[in-house]
Amino acid sequence: MDQFFTKIKNILSDNNKKRLVENFFSLSILQLANFLLPLITIPYLVRVLGAEKFGLVMFAYAFNQYFVMLIDFGFNLSATREIALHRDDPKKVHEIFWSIMIIKTAFLIGGFLILLSVTNYFDKFQTDYHIYLLSYGVTIGQAYFPIWFYQGMERMKFVTILNVVAKALFALLLFFAVKTPDDFIYVPLMNSLGFIAASLISFYLVFKVFKVKFVMPSFSTIILMLNKSYHFFISRAAVSFYTNSNAFVIGIVMGNVAVGYYTAAEKLLNAITALYVPLSDSLYPYMSKRKDIKTYKKIFTLATAANLVLCFFIFLFSYQIIALIYGAGFEQSAALLELFAILAAILVPSILLGYPLLAAMGFPGYANYSVVIAAIIHVIMLLIFIPILNLKLVVILLIITHLVVILIRIIGVRKKLVSVWKD
Repeated sequence: MDQFFTKIKNILSDNNKKRLVENFFSLSILQLANFLLPLITIPYLVRVLGAEKFGLVMFAYAFNQYFVMLIDFGFNLSATREIALHRDDPKKVHEIFWSIMIIKTAFLIGGFLILLSVTNYFDKFQTDYHIYLLSYGVTIGQAYFPIWFYQGMERMKFVTILNVVAKALFALLLFFAVKTPDDFIYVPLMNSLGFIAASLISFYLVFKVFKVKFVMPSFSTIILMLNKSYHFFISRAAVSFYTNSNAFVIGIVMGNVAVGYYTAAEKLLNAITALYVPLSDSLYPYMSKRKDIKTYKKIFTLATAANLVLCFFIFLFSYQIIALIYGAGFEQSAALLELFAILAAILVPSILLGYPLLAAMGFPGYANYSVVIAAIIHVIMLLIFIPILNLKLVVILLIITHLVVILIRIIGVRKKLVSVWKD
């Protein structure tokens, strides 16, 4: 025990590792708010709205994620690295910041025009067009929330608490606004207001704390930021296709009720992976700058072992967990949760091998194109099995897809990093 506390003390005495630990806990709080707040509100929404209306809201959310993916354009990875590398040069930081804001604004306008076209010309979206328009507020909030800036500066504590408070407030308002199934319109409204409030707070801190000033970036700088982010965008788009597209395809093929059952189980998977996203996001800038394989290996081993224990527990008690959270009538979600527990056991080590290791060490190809190849395989499988598609089959296909991702990343580590890994 004394040795354990001695190791902790040594870590905290190292300023670089102290900042890593600080950012990990700040990101943990933020990500837990992003995923656990919905986990608190969703059981209530499921009971009040029922599977059909809940499924409609989740289908609109899934559709909206395509716009989130487009507007992010991989900047959460590329811009994090650029800010981390240049954070000691204020002029360069200001130029990077405003280049990305200009790009995101242009994409935001383009995305909204696409959304208007879809809701006007496709029957599936015309009936409840207001739900899709209100859901776009989440896209606006995420577009202008520069988490990449805070990650690159490794100063997440400045933005975490206020964002959590803002999102928690609007999440709690759902309990007062949603009383009957007809109140489903308030769900995307409150979610959007929460994200927009969080982005406004984060912008205020960028100007107040970090003294970022407006500079008009050159056209060449904007193009350079696009080029540096393009391969990250391809990989993120691929991830979106084999994660977000499942709920979207289920909604098109099987209807909103099926989306409700699927999403109820998927939200619990998101809660599991939310525990490790902060670890990945804080490791990425740290490893990009310091290449500290020794620290990475310790973190990877502990996180993977802890995740396996958690997934085994969820697999054993999936029916009890679903009954406790959602009540009776969601047995289909419990069967899906068993499969999602298997998926989570694969997903967490795969995430940690990707950007925090391979990309940070200078081999982004294995991290990026592992998901591109997997996305192609997943889409092909979905198309082949559409005539017999069911909810369990969708998750099984997702497990196969993630096995492809982790296999490619393991090959990348063995080929490119085996020497430093053994040191």
